[in-house]
Amino acid sequence: MEAPVACTVLLVDDHPAVRQGLAALLASNGLPSPLQASTFEEARAIADDNKVDLAVIDLSLESGDGLDLVPDLACRGARVIVYSMFEDARTIRRSLQYWVLGYVTKRDDPACLLEAVDHVRRGEPYLSVRAANALKEADGAEQDKELSEREQQVLSLMGQGESNIGIAATLGISVRTVETYYARISEKLGLSLSVRELRKYAIRHSNE
Repeated sequence: MEAPVACTVLLVDDHPAVRQGLAALLASNGLPSPLQASTFEEARAIADDNKVDLAVIDLSLESGDGLDLVPDLACRGARVIVYSMFEDARTIRRSLQYWVLGYVTKRDDPACLLEAVDHVRRGEPYLSVRAANALKEADGAEQDKELSEREQQVLSLMGQGESNIGIAATLGISVRTVETYYARISEKLGLSLSVRELRKYAIRHSNE
């Protein structure tokens, strides 16, 4: 779907070649020549003098983090797309918390940015293929690290001061199995602890 022509676009990137390439890409989608900025100061000055409808912002600018521009632009009514080299889930989530409606990585197919423009112009959120995959993979990894019901039971009993033998008797499993659960729990929690230290951890968190 072709974006409406009556749209003022602001490109914020400190690489002139990137801005020129994006301008040509957007022109192919029927948009007029965009306004361009390489620094915070230039972007804010342009926003002061023009009604910006859509902003495409790089996160890594010489003048700082591109996300710091988003609140200013959003308060002026601009809808924002991040176009960045960063593909990690943490950065993507952080961007979406800053009123960013679209996120496209620089390794995505250029068509993704055009799709993002169409969606964001309509007020619809958009994640590119790589951005969506990064979030999905991160969610899967976090689920893998969640303690199972039995692991939670073992940790809870540890927190109550139960011994290995006591935990085994309560859950109807062997002491060796209890020790195996200790190793799994430590791994999932990202801890490098001895059984004694893990027990202290369990006791401390049982009181929270």
